[in-house]
Amino acid sequence: MRKAKPKKRLILPDPVFNDQKVSKFVNHLMYDGKKNISYEIFYSALEIVKGKMDKEEKSPLEIWKQGLDNITPQVEVKSRRIGGATFQVPTEIRPDRKESISMKNMIAFARKRGGKSMAEKLAAEIMDAYNNQGGAFKRKEDMHRMAEANRAFAHFRF
Repeated sequence: MRKAKPKKRLILPDPVFNDQKVSKFVNHLMYDGKKNISYEIFYSALEIVKGKMDKEEKSPLEIWKQGLDNITPQVEVKSRRIGGATFQVPTEIRPDRKESISMKNMIAFARKRGGKSMAEKLAAEIMDAYNNQGGAFKRKEDMHRMAEANRAFAHFRF
């Protein structure tokens, strides 16, 4: 490569839970640099989760993390052109990309939901992910199914 790799930026932990993962999630959630609004949405979503899942012994943050783990894909398919034909080649995903994909999926499916506020939609998506259902979980299952169907082309890995 001609150019040097860009440096990884250090992401500061969030003010309430002191967790880097929360900060990354809020950064994905943010529109137009409005980070305060994103934090308000995220924290109020966790409050809603706390109210609705009070019988759970876990904290809302642990429920959110478990939900993220449940919708994190392990493999994806990438298009690879070989001799004029395009193959969907299943490849494993790097850990940082796994985390990013799961966060983006959760936010995207929360935005698509019907509901009053973004906080309520996000809370509903978090609870669905925790219970292994909802749009983001279905997306993960579809990714795995595609990779399984194209397992014959795994030897084209690059």
